[in-house]
Amino acid sequence: MNIPAELKYTKNDEWIRDDGTVGVTDYAQDQLSDVVFVEITVSEGDEIAQGDIIGTIESVKAAADVFAPASGKVVSVNEALDDRPELINEDPYGEGWLIRLELANPEELASLMDAAAYEAYCASREA
Repeated sequence: MNIPAELKYTKNDEWIRDDGTVGVTDYAQDQLSDVVFVEITVSEGDEIAQGDIIGTIESVKAAADVFAPASGKVVSVNEALDDRPELINEDPYGEGWLIRLELANPEELASLMDAAAYEAYCASREA
């Protein structure tokens, strides 16, 4: 399982970079299996709060809501996922990103898990 050290993580399996880029983790895409549809329900310019639902990911196995790991203004939405939802499986930390935020409160990132804590959290769910 790939858990990049420079990211912060949520218990709902989202990740966020310091620059406000948001996506779902390698663990999440592995649990979902083959992603077939991504619906991002926020738009550029929207103000969102930490914990708001920003979209839904559907796979051959399940559907899952995606939550905002931090508050801010949506500055970009990954429209490539409309035609290629499988990018979430292929490159969850790269081309499979979901949205980019202009962070309203960067201090919120301190409330999220670092890579070591997220790895331990994932291991506890598999036990």
